[in-house]
Formats: sequence, C-alpha cells, structure tokens
Amino acid sequence: MSKTVSVKKPTKEKTAKSKGDNVHFSLLTDFDIDLFKSGKHFKLFEKLGSHIINVDGTDGTLFSVWAPNAKEVSLIGNFNFWDRNKHPMFSRWDGSGIWELFVPGIKKGEIYKYSITTQDKDILEKADPFAFYCEEPPKTGSVVWSLDFKWKDDRWINKRKKDTGKPKPYTVYEVHLGSWRRRAKEDNRYLSYLELGEELVAYVKEMGFTHVEILPVMEHPFYGSWGYQLTGYFAPTSRYGTPQEFKTLIEAFHKSGIGVILDWVPSHFPGDDFGLAKFDGTHLFEHADPRKGFHPDWKSYIYNFGRNEVKSFLISNAVFWLDKYHIDGFRVDAVASMLYLDYSREKGEWIPNEFGGNENIEAIGFLRELNETVYNEFPDIVTIAEESTSWPMVSRPTYMGGLGFGQKWMMGWMHDCLEFFKKSPIHRKFHQNEITFSLMYAFTENFMLPLSHDEVVHGKGSLIGRMPGDEWQRFANLRLLYGFMYTHPGTKLLFMGGEIGQTAEWHHEKSLDWHLLQYDLHKGIQNWIKALNSLYKNYPALYDYAFQQKGFEWIDYSDTENSVILFNRIGFNSKKNLIVVCNFTPETRYNYRIGVPYKGYWEEVINSDLKEFGGSDVKNTGLLRATPVKYQGKDYSLNLTLPPLGIIALTLNKEVKEFEMEVS
Repeated sequence: MSKTVSVKKPTKEKTAKSKGDNVHFSLLTDFDIDLFKSGKHFKLFEKLGSHIINVDGTDGTLFSVWAPNAKEVSLIGNFNFWDRNKHPMFSRWDGSGIWELFVPGIKKGEIYKYSITTQDKDILEKADPFAFYCEEPPKTGSVVWSLDFKWKDDRWINKRKKDTGKPKPYTVYEVHLGSWRRRAKEDNRYLSYLELGEELVAYVKEMGFTHVEILPVMEHPFYGSWGYQLTGYFAPTSRYGTPQEFKTLIEAFHKSGIGVILDWVPSHFPGDDFGLAKFDGTHLFEHADPRKGFHPDWKSYIYNFGRNEVKSFLISNAVFWLDKYHIDGFRVDAVASMLYLDYSREKGEWIPNEFGGNENIEAIGFLRELNETVYNEFPDIVTIAEESTSWPMVSRPTYMGGLGFGQKWMMGWMHDCLEFFKKSPIHRKFHQNEITFSLMYAFTENFMLPLSHDEVVHGKGSLIGRMPGDEWQRFANLRLLYGFMYTHPGTKLLFMGGEIGQTAEWHHEKSLDWHLLQYDLHKGIQNWIKALNSLYKNYPALYDYAFQQKGFEWIDYSDTENSVILFNRIGFNSKKNLIVVCNFTPETRYNYRIGVPYKGYWEEVINSDLKEFGGSDVKNTGLLRATPVKYQGKDYSLNLTLPPLGIIALTLNKEVKEFEMEVS
C-alpha cells in the first residue's frame, strides 16, 4: 500500500531541479528541520529512509538520507545496474544535510544502497540506516519495504495500559532466536519467525514465564555477534523472515499473554564499510577522537551523544520498535560503558569531562531524555538497564536526579550467588554473608535478578557445571539457586537452557540440548521452573512490594553453622505471606524450629526436593500447627524437616484463636 502525495507547483524556495532524466521536487515538505537539529525529532523513521508513495498518480519510492558533509549522493541498485551516475540525489535547501529523490516505478522488494562521494572524492557505498528490511547476510543491501500489518493484539495492549503501575509478576525467558531450537534433519537450520510463533510461544506459555526477552533482533552482518554489532537499526534480521512475519511472532506472544522485551544496543556500532562509521566521509555518528569514539573492548564505534541529530536518530529508533512493532520494553545493553568516559580504558586513553570527572555527561543526558520520551509516549512499557556498577539512581525518575529506567539488572546478586554456590557445602558456613549481602542494597533500585546469556559463554560453562558435588547434588544445588532467585525480591530473568539444566556452554550455532529432557534430573529442573513460575504468579507476596523494603523481612540469617537462612515475603494481604527456608547443605535437618508471625496451621506450598523435581522427596506433609513458643523474635514457632540442598516455602493455611489451639 503506497502513500499518496500531491506535489504543488514549486515556490521560489522549493525549486524543481533536473539532472539527466530525473526531475526532483522536495517531497519532505512537512519535515521539521528545527526539531531534527535540536535533537527533538523522535519519529525520523516516518521521514528518512525509503517510503513507497504515489505522487500525483505515479507510484514509486521516495529515498531520503542524512549525509551533510557529502559532495554528492546517488541511489544505486539492481534497477540501475549499480551505476551511481543514473540516479543522483538532491540536497535539500534547508541546511538539514538531507539528500532525497523520488524514483517512479521502484517497488517493494527492490535492493538499494547510497553511493556517497566524500569531499576528498572517495566513493562510499552505504546501506540505508533507516531501511525497514535488509538482504539476508552476508549480503548487505537495503530493501524497499512497507510495514503494513493488521494487528490483532488489542486485548493485550489494552490490558497492558490498564495494568500500568500495578504490581504484577515479571519473569523473563531470555532467548536467542537462532539457537533456541534447530532443525537437525534440515542441515541444522534455525527456525523462522512463523515457526517460532508456534513453537517458542507455546513453550514459553507452558513454562509460565510472563515475558520473553529477545537478544538483539535488529539486522547484524556477523551472526557470531549475537546481534550486538548491528547495522540495520530499523529492520528485524531477514535471517528468520520478513518484518510482517516478525510482527506475527510478537502478536502470537501477545495473544498468549506474554510480553516481548527487545535487547537494544545504543552504546556502540560496528565499523563495517557499508554501515554508519564515517558515513559521509566524516565522523558523522561517532566521535572523531578515538578516546571518546572507539570502544577498546568491542573494537566498535561509540555514538556522539552530544550531537543532536544522533540523539534524534537513536531515540527515534526506540520509539519505532515501540510504535511499529508493539514491543513491551527494552533491555538496554552496556549502560555502564556509556556512563563512564574511562570505561575499560587506561590512564591517558580517555578525556575527562568539562569538570575534570569521568562521567559522560552527554550520554547521561541522552539516557535521561530517552527514558523521558518513551515513558511519556508509552507509559505502560518498561526500560531495563544492564548496568554493572554502583552508579546511583539508575531506576529512579529523572526529576529526582535519576536516569529514568524502570528496572536495573542486579549484577551484584548474580555474582555473589554464583560465587557462593560453586563452593563446597562444607565451606559455605564461612561465606553465608555472600548469599545474604544483596539484601543490604536490594531496595536502592528496582532490581531484576539476571541469570543471563553472559553467564554461560566465553569459557564460563553452564550453570549446572558450576554446581559442586556429585550429579544429584549438582542438580539439587541448581534447584536451590533458582528457588532463591524466585523468592528473593526483584523481577527474574533466566537465559534459555537454564530451565533444562543444559550441560554444555551455550553456542549460537547449536540448538539447545533438548534430548536431555529424557533424563529425570533434567526433566526435574524443567518441572521446577514451571512450579516456580506458578508460585510466583499465584502468591502476590512475591511481587506486591517487589522493589520495597516492606515486602521482605529476615527471620534468621545468622545460622551459619547449619547454613540455613529463612525470611518472610510480605504482600498486601499479610495473612498470605510466604516464609522461605533455604538449607545450603546436603544434610537433612530434622526438628528444625522456625519462628512464625501467626498462630494456626501452616502448609508447605513448594519444595525443591520433591520427586517430581528430581529430589529425594523429603517434605513436610499435611498441616503444620504453630505453637505459642516464642522464637526468632516471633510469638509462635514451627518444627520442620529441612530437605537436603533444598528450599521450601510455607504459608498460613488457617489462622485459629487461642482457645481453638488448646482444644485441638
């Protein structure tokens, strides 16, 4: 479907120009140059790039590209045999640096690039930064495309809006689309968007996750970058299908009640010849000084966050995915690398800010404006910062001096937990503070607890591979780790494969080892994650006060001799609280007394040691009567059996009056 545009007779300022067989009228007549140059134009995707339109009855495509320092710009493609002399573009009169050209007859599916002649007369061939679709890598051409799609996810979008600001469970399944599942009998091919819309959606729903987080899906030439070195900022990768098919995948998630988070990379970009680097022969998108414009770890370029047009580009990109693809939020990659000028740099390799500090003031301003903009237009979405330092108030509003993110990854919790769990249980009593330390700062941010892809790559091995002991103990430890994550304050994220006890390190060219589910211990881990997701959804005490101190209370964190901790998770209805007990040793603890806040009968609602999870089936059956014996600061107490390397949760089944206790 093409957009119809009527072209009036040119005014003096908007003179028609001719070159060869091409006649040019400026068609971006309503383009707000002031917004663009002030960094406030957040819908550039509606103006720049390629757009199929009809001009006074003639179908064709309008091409527009920002290249202010270019000497000449031409459109090249199969339609003109890649001859840069055939379709020269015209520079707008308004000083915007935008070149444009309407070409009759160019239809959806045409492949193109921009041939840019620099001031030094070098010839560059660049892909369109605003293209909606790209050739499948290793090809690098842009493709003329439309985004027409009739969405059928109104119920989800309306519910998302209605639930804005309300406490809700938030468990995320992090997935790399190309390696979640592959067709072994079909040359190990990855699944298409449409196939994922059936298989992945059904699986995430069956497992009980509330959201899926997709590693960067934007077009990227090097598959081994997992999407973090992207070049097609407005185009979902063509490896798995068309933009409409990606929309179909998102819609399928929404119809199943599952939110979609996209991993988004505004921190850096690769130096591929056809990409953004030195786009018009100058450092247009990146800083010219490598001390600010080149990332030493990733060998990539860093955006010039102080340039207004670059801010418009990046924030427009965020708005684009929220608007055109109905996504439910972003996980923003590598925020720490944006905040610090000396990130991963030695002395002399970075430039202090105007006050002599190491804070990147321009990046801070960009992040704040990003969050203000997307939350203003889409108040029902969430932005999540992958930020690994102690930078304050990452997830606090900008009016309070924060960065404005909705959530922040709790990297300290992840690191301390994995360090604690890899220790032999016999030594854990000397390190119990490692597992409890996170509660010292758990409410300083809106934290998400991540066990992400970063923990199962680069020689780190799998999560199950880091657990100590024999095979049974390793799986019991992993169940205990997951149980602690789900009952700890904060939202949750688990990378694919973790839910089946994947034994091999993740590799982007291989499918997950689904065959492992034929073994009881692996199937038990999967059943355990299902049970945890169900517990999390059904007990609001785990999320009512997810980011507030009032939702958590220590009962005892000091029993280091037995390596036992217990705590209370508190919701709006205090009679529906959960008491959680963790035993970090393989010893079964009999007659273990714990303090409880209410008299009456308690029951065990989850236990990681049950047989269905691969455990030894040590459990507390039936109703457990609290006696009026004061213990651990509580007026009542229970005697429990603690399963080995296990976690249990208890809730009040029935509160009774004192005389009823005496009669019973």
